[in-house]
Amino acid sequence: MVVAGYLLGSVDFGVVVPRLRGVDIYSRGSGNPGATNVLRTMGPKMAAMVMLGDLAKGLVAAMIGDLVGGPVLGFAAGFAAVLGHCFPLWHRFKGGKGVAATAGMAIWLEPLLGVGLLVSWALIVAFTRRASIASLVVAVVFVPALALAGHRGWSLAWAGGAAVLITARHQANIRRLLAGAEPAIEGS
Repeated sequence: MVVAGYLLGSVDFGVVVPRLRGVDIYSRGSGNPGATNVLRTMGPKMAAMVMLGDLAKGLVAAMIGDLVGGPVLGFAAGFAAVLGHCFPLWHRFKGGKGVAATAGMAIWLEPLLGVGLLVSWALIVAFTRRASIASLVVAVVFVPALALAGHRGWSLAWAGGAAVLITARHQANIRRLLAGAEPAIEGS
């Protein structure tokens, strides 16, 4: 289940969707194959397709793991999908930041919390106009919120791995935020 989660996570919709339009996302904007860069370079419809695809792969990986072996395996397979998203086998290990895939995992394994975190992310983006701030806030509250929902042990460890990975993948954003140089999402 974990290997399947990684392979599923390696299907990077931030690369696939732009390629369907003849665009190499690695050569556009920030070069990151994530929904935010697709939004900036290709518009909201393409970004929504990327976000939904990336969310779905985290959800499906967690769902399969959960149905086969329970929540701990669901979190492990979900984390593997996030890892695959960040370091995709199919795209030379150059992936996104793992936020949408983590949201998908959360939506399957703790639906109210997952939806709440997704709505919180959208509200923070609308208020700050910076997806990086929203992503980092959600990463920080993810594990404590799961603990409050009753998850323990390895479930929290796998979720924590996803939160740490998201934070690590945002290091350049953190530096730009501290320098006051993080670009805003226009029109949000």
